[in-house]
Amino acid sequence: MRLNRLKAGAAAAGLALALTACGSDSGSDVEVASDTDFPAGSTMAEIADAGTMTVGTKFDQPGFGLANLEDVPEGFDVEVAKIIAGAMGIAPEDIEWTETPSDIREQVIEDGDVDMVVATYTINDERKQRITFAGPYYTAGQQLMVASDNDTITGPDDLASNPDAKVCSVTGSTPADQIKEYLASDDQLVLFDVYEKCADALSTGQVDVVTTDNVILLGLSSEADGEFKLVGEQFTEEPYGIGIAKGDTEFCEFINTTLQENEDAYNEAWASTAGEVEGTEAPTLPEPDECV
Repeated sequence: MRLNRLKAGAAAAGLALALTACGSDSGSDVEVASDTDFPAGSTMAEIADAGTMTVGTKFDQPGFGLANLEDVPEGFDVEVAKIIAGAMGIAPEDIEWTETPSDIREQVIEDGDVDMVVATYTINDERKQRITFAGPYYTAGQQLMVASDNDTITGPDDLASNPDAKVCSVTGSTPADQIKEYLASDDQLVLFDVYEKCADALSTGQVDVVTTDNVILLGLSSEADGEFKLVGEQFTEEPYGIGIAKGDTEFCEFINTTLQENEDAYNEAWASTAGEVEGTEAPTLPEPDECV
């Protein structure tokens, strides 16, 4: 595992770089540093010296992280990761992508299997006990998706009054925990490892509702040819962060600075990925939280 050996303070040092444009396989062009100078022993120096990095992301979420026919993920999270990698001199073709479902995100970071996780990863206090978050870089909100002919469920308050309705989400996700307060019993909740299985279950009538963040649901709905619809308003706020090794505040500050200094690339990344999904709105890059 790459560990933080130096205190923050030189995190932005590597940003005084010579940059060259490099076209990615999908999404927007990214800037790749041709010359880097990071503090010795820092995560950034280790990654730059290695010339490669491993990034955990989702493979089943249209607009954010969806595997293409070559089994390479595409989407907003993927493009955000490329911006950060590029600032360390890592070109898109030198990134190793590893599928990281919700229930293993902390584990792969702790085990050192990845350098960072960019995977619709909601920042919360429980996860902060195990990892450090950079960001947030986007804020979503939880919502419900039902079959297009379902007029019974119009929002989360309808779930308890329809105790036979099955609600699908993903193991280890924030939406799976937060929906419980709206259910008549935990028996209503059906959990899979990826959201694609929830969408399949909704299509076959095995479940009545899928719940997760609105942008994920919009992506799933956009690929369903009118079979699904979103109902009600979003009822939570989900700030997405980038997961890294616990205590690596130097790397965290570098990531935050990189995103703040590459807002144009961030906007282009959105426009070429999640921004193409009907119903999404262009985000404003949030101010980052303190790195801890």
